[in-house]
Formats: sequence, structure tokens, C-alpha cells
Amino acid sequence: MTSEEKERELIATIEKDDEWLRSLSPHELESLGINYVAYVKPITVNGVLAFGIYGANGEQLGVSEHRDHALEAIREQDLEPLSLH
Repeated sequence: MTSEEKERELIATIEKDDEWLRSLSPHELESLGINYVAYVKPITVNGVLAFGIYGANGEQLGVSEHRDHALEAIREQDLEPLSLH
């Protein structure tokens, strides 16, 4: 079973069993969407507004001057973009 298949199985289990979700450790919880989503949030770099690109686990993956470019970069990696405000 590939890691993607394992992750999809894990997500299906979560949807069926709410108690299981509550028992996850913080590390397990942050890893759930790591292969599926990334998010964009406004940040300041050297005093200039920019848009940080982050993986589901919070790791910074990149920075863009424009929000639209950040979202496009996420889609190019076959991830689902999310925005944080």
C-alpha cells in the first residue's frame, strides 16, 4: 500500500470514528493533510507584505510577492490551496 493510499484510508477512518480523531497526538494531527493541502497566509519579509506558502504541518515551503502566484504554485504541486486570514 502506498503512503497516499494509507493516508486516504486514515482519512476514511477518521470520518467514521470521531473518537479516534480526538485521540490523535498533535504530531499525528498535523500530518493528516500533508500530501493534500497547503495554505497561504500574509507575512512580512524585510518590511514588505508577502505571502507565505505552508504545508499542512506548518513548514514554510515558499514565499511569493503575490497571493495569486502563491495559490498557483500550490496547485502546480497537485495540492489543494487553503487561505488563512
